[in-house]
Amino acid sequence: MKKISQVFNWLSSLKIAIFLLFLIALSCALGTAIPQLENDEFYLSNFNKTPFIGLFNGNTLLFLQINQIYTSIWFLFLLIWLGISLSVCSWRRQLPMIKSALKWVDYKSSRQIAKLSIAQTIQTNDASESLNKLTKKLKDKGWNIKENTRRIAARKGAIGRIGPILIHFGMIVLMIGATYGALNGESLERFLVPGRSIELSDKNEGGKVTIELRNFQIDRDPKGRAEQYRSLINILEPNNSIKEKEISVNYPFRYKGITIYQADWALAAVTIQIDNSPKLQIPIQPIPELGEQIWGTIVPTKNNGEDPILLTMNNELGPVLVYDRNGNKIITLRIGESPQKVGDSFIKVISIIPSSGLLLKHDPGVPFVYTSFAIILLGGCLSIISTNKIWALYEADQSLLYIGGLSNRNLTGLSKELPELIKTI
Repeated sequence: MKKISQVFNWLSSLKIAIFLLFLIALSCALGTAIPQLENDEFYLSNFNKTPFIGLFNGNTLLFLQINQIYTSIWFLFLLIWLGISLSVCSWRRQLPMIKSALKWVDYKSSRQIAKLSIAQTIQTNDASESLNKLTKKLKDKGWNIKENTRRIAARKGAIGRIGPILIHFGMIVLMIGATYGALNGESLERFLVPGRSIELSDKNEGGKVTIELRNFQIDRDPKGRAEQYRSLINILEPNNSIKEKEISVNYPFRYKGITIYQADWALAAVTIQIDNSPKLQIPIQPIPELGEQIWGTIVPTKNNGEDPILLTMNNELGPVLVYDRNGNKIITLRIGESPQKVGDSFIKVISIIPSSGLLLKHDPGVPFVYTSFAIILLGGCLSIISTNKIWALYEADQSLLYIGGLSNRNLTGLSKELPELIKTI
């Protein structure tokens, strides 16, 4: 029994809980610094040559499951350990504190009251009447009263003692939700150009839900810097009804347990015309060798495929930079301008088509997480409430009234309130 008690004491230790919270926070920071859920080749190619903080190469990151921290065995173990620690702490400490706060303490002698943090002795003409007046005043102010012969006990704000255990319970629910969501959640990221769509299975109705991108817009400031990305989407349900919704960064759309985020953007294609050819819509690809957010494609300028040129661009507004096969810049083309001569051909840029990066996430743990936030918020608000207690006792033969009080959080406030109560008697 002694060893079991020692284990429970260790589990409910505040130091252990703080240490676990520190490890979990450090792990979350690590998950933010290192991209998650990429393929193995990404970590091997990016971290084998330049290890993370000089210690962790790609193989080490994969072995330690740092590529999938939030679903790793060790991270889930930390969450479970913290949940057990909070549960034991609530059971061994918080529950007894609540029972103690709700239990009436009866002080039967003036010496007991005199030893309280705030205590005062009053000489009255009628001690019994003074006690009755004090009782009535306390009841008017919302105090709970327990009356006995020649004495009373009063308390106010006892509900505040429930706050800490609610916070513990909310954190446990939060960890359950986070774990459940990490193990059972799904995510899908797709880049769509206007007019394209994604089909998803509707498990509730047994059909398919189509998410169609109607329009995509990038809001830019006068200097051309991106400020906001907006996607206008249509939700086509199995019953053929259509819901239209605009989403943007920080303003997702929730639909039947699926959250649709505006996650990213890219360039999908460039529309050009070479000499008198029809309009050519040519797909473009990222070119990381030329820098971040640079897209381009190689276009032959002759029918036989000779004299290829490289077209590059960094946003949907242009311009389009043209390079020859040796990497030398030839000319800059702007959208809508007259055809420009490139080699033996004339090229006109008609448009650059951006694509919207939509992130679709299904997280069954979200209801638990939101519920936990509500519980923690309620517990935090209740924890602010101070629990005040007052005892009063009179001795009829000496016409003396003894008053004393305690407060767990606001002793100064109680010391100011007590004289105001005494004035009424």
